Amino acid sequence: MRVIETPDGRYIVVHGRLWRRQRPDLESCRRDRLVRALMDARRAVRAGKRAGDEAMIARARAEVDAAKHGLGERGPVWWDDGAPDQNRRMVRNTSYAAWYAGLSDEEKAGQDPR
Repeated sequence: MRVIETPDGRYIVVHGRLWRRQRPDLESCRRDRLVRALMDARRAVRAGKRAGDEAMIARARAEVDAAKHGLGERGPVWWDDGAPDQNRRMVRNTSYAAWYAGLSDEEKAGQDPR
């Protein structure tokens, strides 16, 4: 599936919502380690839900959050030009609204359904 990336590379658009991308300056070995930790933590959340173990879910969600911070998807922004963080906002309500409105329906079709 096709991912729509903002022109500045800071976000991807999924169903009209912005999601912050990973830091582009991460070394590949660190990024891979963090992605593995993220996937392990997400599996642990699922396992905790299946088991009905609230403590396990809380620990796993904290691990998800830590991995996302390490990847730059949460926490302080990784760019240094003073632009505000617009993560999780609908594109139409951000500074990217005109750019997104200018995309064709074909360009918007086939987005990653995450």
